[in-house]
Amino acid sequence: MPDNATGPLDLLARYRRAMLDLDADALADLYAEDGVHEFPFLFPGVPERYRGREEIRAGYRAIWGPSAARPREIREVAVHPGADPEVLTVEQQVVGTHAGTGEPFTVPGLLVMRARGGLLVHVRDYMDGLGVAHAMGRLGAVAARLEAGE
Repeated sequence: MPDNATGPLDLLARYRRAMLDLDADALADLYAEDGVHEFPFLFPGVPERYRGREEIRAGYRAIWGPSAARPREIREVAVHPGADPEVLTVEQQVVGTHAGTGEPFTVPGLLVMRARGGLLVHVRDYMDGLGVAHAMGRLGAVAARLEAGE
């Protein structure tokens, strides 16, 4: 259960654990009921944002459920606390393997997280969409969607 002492760094650790476990419930439970998770960079097949804890839960279940990507480590490149104590900017790399092929992957990303009252209220997730599609074994499908103008 959230508490006011839970700050952005603690939430980051729990966020990463949920990612490594591919646990959409644990991830969604880190968000305020009306929290927002945005994907500012193009990632075909993924909406620009999820609004609300339950949309975040459903969205990540849909992404992670069929995924062959198996993350095993999140390498921290840098953590930048903001002038605003609610905000944390994180540079990281998700490292793992493709379950079907055993092929390794490394996907760079940047998170801008805003926490309030022990919960995430807004996350901007700047991930390498093509890198993620490659890791999930979906690069061809993404290319076809782009060609089709989606």
